[in-house]
Amino acid sequence: MEKWVVSAKRADFQAIAEKFGIDQVTARLIRNRDIVGEPEIRQYLYGTKEDFYDPHLLKDADKLVEILMSKIKEQKKIRIIGDYDIDGVNASYILLRGLRRCHANADVEIPDRMKDGYGINEHLIRYAYEEGVDTILTCDNGIAAVEQTKLAKSLGMTILITDHHEVQEEVPPADAVVNPRQADCPYPFKHLCGAAVAYKVICCLYEAYGIPKEETEEFLEFAGFATVGDVMDLIGENRILVKEGLKRLNHTQNVGMASLIRACGLEEKEIKSYHIGFVLGPCINAGGRLDTAKRSLNLLLQKDRAKADVMAAELKTLNDERKDMTQTGAEEAIEWIEKEGRSQDKVLVVYLPDCHESLAGIIAGRIREKYHKPVFVLTKGETSVKGSGRSIEAYSMYEEMVKCGDLLIQFGGHPMAAGLSIEEKNVGLFRKRLNENCTLTEEELRPKIVIDVPMPVSYLSRELTEQLKILEPFGKGNTRPLFAQKGLRVLNLRILGKNQNVAKMKLEDMGGTRIDAVYFGEADEFAAFVQKQETISVTYYPEINVYQGRETLQAVIRNYC
Repeated sequence: MEKWVVSAKRADFQAIAEKFGIDQVTARLIRNRDIVGEPEIRQYLYGTKEDFYDPHLLKDADKLVEILMSKIKEQKKIRIIGDYDIDGVNASYILLRGLRRCHANADVEIPDRMKDGYGINEHLIRYAYEEGVDTILTCDNGIAAVEQTKLAKSLGMTILITDHHEVQEEVPPADAVVNPRQADCPYPFKHLCGAAVAYKVICCLYEAYGIPKEETEEFLEFAGFATVGDVMDLIGENRILVKEGLKRLNHTQNVGMASLIRACGLEEKEIKSYHIGFVLGPCINAGGRLDTAKRSLNLLLQKDRAKADVMAAELKTLNDERKDMTQTGAEEAIEWIEKEGRSQDKVLVVYLPDCHESLAGIIAGRIREKYHKPVFVLTKGETSVKGSGRSIEAYSMYEEMVKCGDLLIQFGGHPMAAGLSIEEKNVGLFRKRLNENCTLTEEELRPKIVIDVPMPVSYLSRELTEQLKILEPFGKGNTRPLFAQKGLRVLNLRILGKNQNVAKMKLEDMGGTRIDAVYFGEADEFAAFVQKQETISVTYYPEINVYQGRETLQAVIRNYC
């Protein structure tokens, strides 16, 4: 059973509303997102690329550029080593395009998810060395690669690291390390993704070569795309980066990106952060999951529209395949949990030997959503069982794995997500130990729904709904506003959609105000619930629904009881 709580942060909402010419509801929403103080509110509402921080503030950025310039002058071979996810692909693209604009002799290598695993490794370094590479430039990885960096240095190579992940105790002895999370880095904003760090580096490089600043703007859509795709907090500079990126993405000049937008049927739509997170981004990710991430990178580099259309269609097909495999895996996992009576476990450990290992994390996320519990999904790898975990706020996955370290071959991660490898014979023991150690209370296992404002549907208007758009882009750290009202009657309910997953209706409050409403999800369950109740309580957000040229105000129901 969900626990609904109202966010009760205080401020002088009337004064904020008058100062910025906004509704008091909007002022309250801004306060709920911890935006306080006039400069912060102004930047949140009206921030532009003029508000970006100076890239030279990044520790080692100028040093890295200086090294690159000397390598470019000598035409030394530079190899970018990226990562196989959305962030890694976009970061690799930004660095490659930027370096080639400066006439560098540069290429890209992206690790294979299955063969190489995450980040730079010994095999990739030796391969680069054999191919005559002088300088390795990482993006979206490298900050933990201490031994690998030492190997590259022992082979006489130059190694430059650009990354955004947490800094370990020992920083690799690279020739330059650009990562805003370094304790002694003066860059004011610590939450950039890997592609945003790459973008900042290219800004410094272009400036050093006297290339007009406007030319760096072609990279904004890729840095913004990666910020959403890597689920970074949409606060401060990130929010502006995504805002600016979306402006460009909606008129993209990149042939491959335009093909992907067409392949996903979005050419007529305004592309928002939602489309990056749930439509376009998963296609970019599908290359690295089911084939190679080089497919996605090559799409972004493609100049020929006909070829790009074919490549985009292939990535879309791969992603559709991935979705089907994920759905099958999630169904198998739920079936096993229910059949084995494991739904009472506080930590769910599901072993799906035949599941594609790159999908374990997505399936774990689905299971977590259903049961609101920490979940590990394990699959059979070539040499051992491998797996991914997804957690809930009250459970630090990494800390709990440390307590089971003797059972694991390898593991890593953070409070909300983790990866591991384990011997098959230890799977049962791992499940048992995690559950024995687990201190989660029933209260912590209840999903918490945070309501921004308890607001009657009679207060809704087109003006307010349009005004709420200034809070976009929505995503992690800047969630879509959530309102709530109780005592609503449901009228004219009908179920639509090929999977019967849409319920359309009218909601009526005690005063007789009626509004169109829609619920996406288990529509049959919703209908069955409504039939037994005289009135229901809902959480919702308003939107303008456009259908056959007609615009109507409607409430999108998120939760009900």
